[in-house]
Amino acid sequence: MRAIHISSLDGPEAVEVVEISDPSDDRLVTIDVKAAGVAFPELLQTRGLYQVKPDLPFVPGAEVAGIVSAAPEGSGLSVGDRVAALTLLGGFAEKALARPDLTFALPDEVSFEEAASFTFNYATVYFALVERGGLVEGETVLVHGAAGGIGTAAIQMAKAFGASKVIGVVSTEAKGEIARAAGADEVVMADGFLEAVGKASVDIVVDPVGGDRFTDSLRTLREHGRLLVIGFTAGSIPEVKVNRLLLNNVSVVGVGWGAFAMSRPGHVGKEWAAMLPHLRSGALRPIVGATHPLEDAATAIASLEGRTVTGKVVLVP
Repeated sequence: MRAIHISSLDGPEAVEVVEISDPSDDRLVTIDVKAAGVAFPELLQTRGLYQVKPDLPFVPGAEVAGIVSAAPEGSGLSVGDRVAALTLLGGFAEKALARPDLTFALPDEVSFEEAASFTFNYATVYFALVERGGLVEGETVLVHGAAGGIGTAAIQMAKAFGASKVIGVVSTEAKGEIARAAGADEVVMADGFLEAVGKASVDIVVDPVGGDRFTDSLRTLREHGRLLVIGFTAGSIPEVKVNRLLLNNVSVVGVGWGAFAMSRPGHVGKEWAAMLPHLRSGALRPIVGATHPLEDAATAIASLEGRTVTGKVVLVP
């Protein structure tokens, strides 16, 4: 089968398409991959900067959608089932393996490209807003990076689980249109967002960006507000003066979904079950950005570096 190999840690331009043997493991679900989601960790992996450092060479790709070609007895899955799955590694290929507890039957109304854009981002955001952030019906949520995969997921998730107002923070007018299409009630530019939103005006800030906007994000929080730290796509890790937290009774909350969920069998399944009614209804529907064939994997991965992408980048084997 064809697959993407990372054989050196020289950045996305060094990834290559190779022919390798089909994967096989009777304990795992074998999936004919129809779409694979590309995420920021894959970009980091091409340089050896991600916390998970497999031995070289390896096939990246943590999230796929496709058709079951083999499944272990008792998994509840059958050959021919349409599924979404977390593979953790090995997803950027024509066939991939996934644990049964990380493989989920896919509603017919959801495309493979949408499904490959769903589990990683939406489970992360569900964990952030509902499990870590304790979103309460009627609260106001501010979302940084509101046109990206995490950002659009956060907008939809906040609305689906009861937020009365969601504000998207973007860097361009074009990205603002994407945030609005995802359901944002209001869109503001990243430059000067504090003045546009106002101090003590939101209950939750979703921040996958980090960088120099962190302190101003704290200033937007009302009493008992929560700033949810999801990532640092801006490239710099901010520092916080904890007296701000004390004086204003606000919290900075770490959101480390991956290691937490993977070490607790069944946890992702519970999150999937909570999200599924909203996926079926269309309230949660991933915004797919660019799609690329496997041969263009280097371009797909590199596109995440400039923070110019909108929606989820997807590989189609």
